[in-house]
Amino acid sequence: MKTVLAPLDFSPLSASVVKAAVALTRAIEGRLVLLHVVQPPVITSEYGAVMVNIQEIISVSEASAQKQLEQRTKRLAKAGLAISSSLLTGAPVKCILAEAQSVKAAYIVIGSHGHNALYDLLVGSTAAGVIKRSPCPVLVVPPVKAKLKK
Repeated sequence: MKTVLAPLDFSPLSASVVKAAVALTRAIEGRLVLLHVVQPPVITSEYGAVMVNIQEIISVSEASAQKQLEQRTKRLAKAGLAISSSLLTGAPVKCILAEAQSVKAAYIVIGSHGHNALYDLLVGSTAAGVIKRSPCPVLVVPPVKAKLKK
């Protein structure tokens, strides 16, 4: 059975990613794996030491993400979809690619927030990083733009 991997960040774009991933999963009669990656806080200055308990912050993020993943997974399973979920902690691109290898993903469906090139250069783009190193085809779901009035 072919597997579709759908990394989610729980932004408003995640609903569109799930919709596209479900459609692809049904089309190939496969299974869907929802993934969320908790990225640990990055300390970039000497003032980072004020963050007393980074592990506690990560644990809270993981618990919240696990709850959201479980809700989506249960809802889609009730709709008859072969589905599972995974929660990882680390660098998003690295974790997404590792999970793709682990589940032998045939496709990755990922959202793009549509930031400009300067933002992607300074901050980085998870979607771009996945596309560059993916072991399988990647479907990128663009952000929904507000409809312009004529």
